[in-house]
Formats: sequence, structure tokens, C-alpha cells
Amino acid sequence: MNALTILLLAAIGASPALAADLPGIGGAGFTLPVTSLKEARFRSTVRQQHDFSCGSAAVATLLSYHYDTPVTEEQVFSVMYAQGDQPTIQREGFSLLDMKRYLAQRGFVADGYRQPLDKLAEARFPAIVRIVENGYMHFVVVKGVDAQRVLIGDPAGGTRALRRDAFDAMWPDRLLFVIHNWVGQPRFNQAAEWQLAPQAPLDTGIGRGSLTDLTLPKNGSGNY
Repeated sequence: MNALTILLLAAIGASPALAADLPGIGGAGFTLPVTSLKEARFRSTVRQQHDFSCGSAAVATLLSYHYDTPVTEEQVFSVMYAQGDQPTIQREGFSLLDMKRYLAQRGFVADGYRQPLDKLAEARFPAIVRIVENGYMHFVVVKGVDAQRVLIGDPAGGTRALRRDAFDAMWPDRLLFVIHNWVGQPRFNQAAEWQLAPQAPLDTGIGRGSLTDLTLPKNGSGNY
């Protein structure tokens, strides 16, 4: 039984990359690639391709960047959509059951646990969670947790960090959907990902009442 199971059960648009020409010593020049912050935020978060496909993008993010199992959103989407209730998916998006079935086919055992974020941080395991933002339900991947912030992989907005109180307000069901049969330690709290969301010096003076400027608006409603 791995660490996560013990801990949990015991308690229970993108911009193109640019090139910058820089002058060198003696008149020689060299070129460095320049990546926009928006583009960088999707370096380890899979972007959703449809209004109702954040669930498939979240699964692709979880497997590709945390469990060393590369897969595209299109591949996940095609399987879950073909095997799911298509009218419901179009109306409400994918469900956790759709994800659980897909992951089982790939050899992963996943379940939902109602546990606090501190348990996730202690186990050092990523999780898919369902948040409510701007009135719509939306799946994201929890990539890291520290004392003040939660790092998420948002299929609509990329990798970003939220203050823990703001995240808690957006996470009403307190459900952590986690893979718990993995042998080894998945990637979690990676420094390179936190660098995409550095702590602002004046963070405590910035109003956080609205997050509309930090993410793309979602169209439609339901479990996606």
C-alpha cells in the first residue's frame, strides 16, 4: 500500500515563441528563443480544445506531466467520448466516472477522496479537482501546494497559482481525484512549475475578489 492510500484511507490565447537577436562581443551576434508567459504556462498543462473538454485535458495533463505517460488531449477525448453518454458530455462535460474508466483501461486505479489539501501535500501526489469559477464547474490539476498557495494546471488558463483561501472558496465539494496504484513518486511541487507563478512582492495588497483576469472565460455549464 503506497503513501497516498495510507494517508487518505487513514483519514477516511497562446502567443508564438519569438527569437531575439542580441549583440555580442566584437560585433558578433547571437539569437535566443523567447517564450511568452502565456505560452510557458501551457508547457506542462494541456490546453483544452473544446468548451466541454477540460476533463480530458486534465487527464492528459495528469498522465503526461506527473506520471510519465505521454498522451494528448485528443487521444483521451476520443476514447472517453466514444464510451460515454455523448449528449450528456456535450451538455455538461466529462464526469469523474468517465475519467476513472479511461484511467482503468490504461492500468491506473483512481478514486475520489474528500480530504483537505494538507493531506495531498503530505502525500506529495497530484490530483484532479472540480472547481467552480465564474459560475461554471471546471476540472483542473493540483500540481503543488505550499503554506499560502495552490498551484494548478488549468486547461483553460495554463499553470497558475491561487491563494489557498481563494482556492478553497472555488472548491466546494472538497473531492480529490487521485491515482493510488502508482509504484513510485509522481511529480508534485516541481520548482520549475512554481516559477511560472512567482509570489508578487505586493501580493497582500492586490485585490483577489475576481479572477476573471487570470483565466479564459468558459462557455456552457456542467461537470467540465
